[in-house]
Amino acid sequence: MEPEGSTTTGGYHDGSPITSLAPDHLFAILLLLPVDSILSFSVTCSRFRALTSSDALWEAICRREWGSASVEALNSYHLSSHLPWMRVFKQLSRLESVRCHRLSDPDAESSSLPGPRASHSLNFVSDCLVLFGGGCESGRHLDDTWLAYIGNDCHRMLNWRKMNSGTPSGRFGHTCNVVGDFLILFGGINDNGIRQNDTWAGRVERKGIHGFEFSWIPLDVGELAPPPRGAHASCCIDDKKMVIHGGIGLGGIRLFDTWVLELSENLKFGTWYEIVSHPSPPARSGHTLTSIGGMKVVLFGGRGVGYDVLNDIWLLSIFEGHGRWVQILYDLQNVTEGVSLPRVGHSANLILGGRLLIYGGEDTERHRKDDFWALDVSALKTIEVQLTTGNSIGLAAKMWKRLKANGCTPNSRSFHRACTDRSGCCLYILGGMVDGVVQAAESSGLRFDGDLFLVELVI
Repeated sequence: MEPEGSTTTGGYHDGSPITSLAPDHLFAILLLLPVDSILSFSVTCSRFRALTSSDALWEAICRREWGSASVEALNSYHLSSHLPWMRVFKQLSRLESVRCHRLSDPDAESSSLPGPRASHSLNFVSDCLVLFGGGCESGRHLDDTWLAYIGNDCHRMLNWRKMNSGTPSGRFGHTCNVVGDFLILFGGINDNGIRQNDTWAGRVERKGIHGFEFSWIPLDVGELAPPPRGAHASCCIDDKKMVIHGGIGLGGIRLFDTWVLELSENLKFGTWYEIVSHPSPPARSGHTLTSIGGMKVVLFGGRGVGYDVLNDIWLLSIFEGHGRWVQILYDLQNVTEGVSLPRVGHSANLILGGRLLIYGGEDTERHRKDDFWALDVSALKTIEVQLTTGNSIGLAAKMWKRLKANGCTPNSRSFHRACTDRSGCCLYILGGMVDGVVQAAESSGLRFDGDLFLVELVI
């Protein structure tokens, strides 16, 4: 029997304080809860079910989880106009596959396209793709800068333009990261084997309705800088810092140091400092560093001192000029098809939905790969918290998922470059070392590639 003065409707008591809250107050409370709690809340009554399934709430959840910039970009690409935001969120949360498209125009004149290359840089900045440098046939370096406008049409055949930009000297194995509206380039190796440790800033400027210009300028970093290197890894954090790790230094020595570049507000100058942490990742080259939001960075793979190809994961947290490396342990045998995870010369990009999308690379025997893997960033953060319990290895194995690839998929490659657009839904892959036809005068079938591919998350 119900107490006098209280009734039950749809599974809740109308005398409960929460039922007297205005919808906008309930909305604000729900946005403070984890997604699992919101879904549990939805089954309590019909009123709450209607609120927790509203498109406005799930768009707000998407903005909370992915950032407003990604949601706005997603809207501009019309990927969500016919889908409720709850469905978009759920489908990205259980991402199973990607769809690939070849964007290179086979009929275009070679002089109007960037030439085949590997170990170059490719970035998405100011709605444009910017390509610089790399290595090509006969071990030669390149010093060219190319720009292609994308805008809101991610499927367009791109019109590449070679820029007269006062470029840095020719090099390959450098890194280049987007910092705000700028590109910050560091290091690399030229075709004489000389390692570099210079730092450059690049910027796209719009001229007129459809015109663009691009310029490089040396960045003043003072007297202290990391030792010269190439084949290192780097990423941007907090829109005003760049982190680098490892690479191949003078004398061909693989490095294990970590450096941070603090940039001024106007990006006119920067200051380097080294992060010393114990433990820290062993020396390596050809690995990846990827920012996963806030002040956290994920390191994966590469080639170690003994020339073995690695599959370890390290998480770097930076705070007040200090840093801490933590290794995320997992057992390859507990990962479905995990035997193929060790790699060097791959790409690793943060995509919409909070995952790293890892593609390509090569193994110890230089067998190139064409597989796509998703690494769950939220699981990484959970494991970091649980490391003190010693029960994280089983959970770590579940953070990996191999994705299916449909459409015109890229052939196996390594030392390509990849970048995402503003939404994080589209990944661009260009160049790399691929398998070619072995000619009688050649010792191997290795060749450089110049094709551009678009990889879309299947929503």
